[in-house]
Amino acid sequence: MFELWVPITLAAAFLQNLRSALQKHLKGRLSTAGATFARFGFGFPVAVAYVLLLHHGFDFAYSTPNTSFFLWGVLGGATQIGATALLVYLFGLRNFAVGTAYSKTETVQAAIFGIVFLGDGLGAPAILAIMISLVGVMAISLARSGGGVKSLATAIFERSTLIGLASGALFGISAVAYRGASLSLDGPHFLMQAGYTLAWVTGLQTIAMLIYIRLREPGQITKILQSWKVAGIVGIAGALGSMGWFTAMTIQNVAYVRALGQIELVFTFIASTVFFKEKSTGTEIVGIVLIVVGILLLLLKG
Repeated sequence: MFELWVPITLAAAFLQNLRSALQKHLKGRLSTAGATFARFGFGFPVAVAYVLLLHHGFDFAYSTPNTSFFLWGVLGGATQIGATALLVYLFGLRNFAVGTAYSKTETVQAAIFGIVFLGDGLGAPAILAIMISLVGVMAISLARSGGGVKSLATAIFERSTLIGLASGALFGISAVAYRGASLSLDGPHFLMQAGYTLAWVTGLQTIAMLIYIRLREPGQITKILQSWKVAGIVGIAGALGSMGWFTAMTIQNVAYVRALGQIELVFTFIASTVFFKEKSTGTEIVGIVLIVVGILLLLLKG
C-alpha cells in the first residue's frame, strides 16, 4: 500500500543525502562543530518560516505546547547532538570502521524504543524487512572501510563497538523522542505538529551549538558567517529534509520511517557509480540489493 509517509520519507532521504554532500564540502572550511551548526543555525529560520506559512498561508492553528512536548523535544535534541558527537569521535579511533557499522543498528534500536516508550507495534514481516536492510547497511559500511565480516564478531567488546552502539542508541532515542513530541501536541494538523516540533527543537539545538562554539572554538562563528552561501544551502536542505522526517514520523511508526530512509545509501551508490564513475565492490552491491529487498518487504507489509 503506497501511503503518504512513503513519498515524504523518500524525499527526506534524498535531501539528507544532498545535505551530507554539501556538509562534507563545508567541513573543509569549518570545524566539525561549525559544519554541524550550519545544519541547525541556518535551518532554524526555514523551520520558523514553514510554521508561519502553515499558519498564515493554510490557516492551520498553532499547536499548543505542553510539558510532555518540551520533555520529548529536549530529549530528542540532546540525544541527536550526542549521537552525532559520538559518531564523529569514532573516526579518531583505530577500529572506527566496526564502530560505525554498529552505529547502523539505529533502526533496530529505534524500533525497540518505539515499542517500549510509545507502544508502537511491529509485525513479523516488518521485523524481517528491517533486519534484512540492517545487514545490507552494515555490509556497505564495512566494505567501504576495508573491514571484514569477522571484525564484527571479534570486536564486539572493543571500545569502538560500544561507542558505535551508543551512537545508534542515541539516534534511535532521538527519532522516537521527536515522534513523541509531535504526537503529544495532539493536533491541530499533522503538518503543523511536525513543523512546530521541528522549529522548537532546531531552535534549542541552535542555541546549544552557539554556546558550545562560543566557549570552545573562539573565532569559528566568524568563519561560519563568512561561509554563509554554502552554509545557507546546507541549512535549507537540512531543514527541508527534517520537515520530511518529522512529518513522516508523526504519521507512521519510527521504525518503518527509518528503515525506508536507508534508501539514502542507494541514492549515494547511484551517484557514485553514475556521476563519479567510482567502482563498487561485490560486498557493496550485495549490501544495496539487501537494502532494496528489505525496503520492498517493508512496503508490501500486510
